[in-house]
Amino acid sequence: MTYFPDRVHDTGGAYATRYFELLADAYKTVDAGAVTAAGQLLVDGAKAGRTIFSCGNGGSAAISNHLVCDCLKGVRSNTSLRPKVHSLSATVELVTAIVNDIGVEQMFSFQLESLASSGDLLVAISSSGASPNIISALKTAREMGMKTIAMTGFSGGAASELADVSLYVKAENYGVVEDTHQSLMHILAQYMRQSNMDQPELLGSLKF
Repeated sequence: MTYFPDRVHDTGGAYATRYFELLADAYKTVDAGAVTAAGQLLVDGAKAGRTIFSCGNGGSAAISNHLVCDCLKGVRSNTSLRPKVHSLSATVELVTAIVNDIGVEQMFSFQLESLASSGDLLVAISSSGASPNIISALKTAREMGMKTIAMTGFSGGAASELADVSLYVKAENYGVVEDTHQSLMHILAQYMRQSNMDQPELLGSLKF
């Protein structure tokens, strides 16, 4: 696999051109069958009134929080779905208390133990797929009878192996991996909405 950047680029435009090329290549590595499976899990969970949890660190935390916006607010427009969506990365007061008093590995799993139930769904986002708190969350979710989706990059790490559905991006640049994960988040949210439209003729009525 080619690392990027592997040399100094003379201009921002040249850097952007190469970055966009790598981003296009990264999109092609995502398994369409896995996206189909992830979309079905989300639709089925929302229809059944299950809670969809998300989590991530750093830039992946931002994607986790963004997923709440698009899945809760966006999906409801012109559909009968009323998704219950919660980001385990969202509450800095709670997250820092768990990290300080219990440990960083329990940052997300501790919350799941209190908030989640069997049949709920966890979307775990980790570029490396090796973050200890992400792995702990996936293991806890499995033990609780939850369904799991992992978005990973680089080598995929343990997270890609633990999840029911692995959305793996073959790339080794954090920006490229996170951009692809952000796109997948938008794709899944918009798919949920379009597949459950009460009036399909209003498909383009929400600009997301």
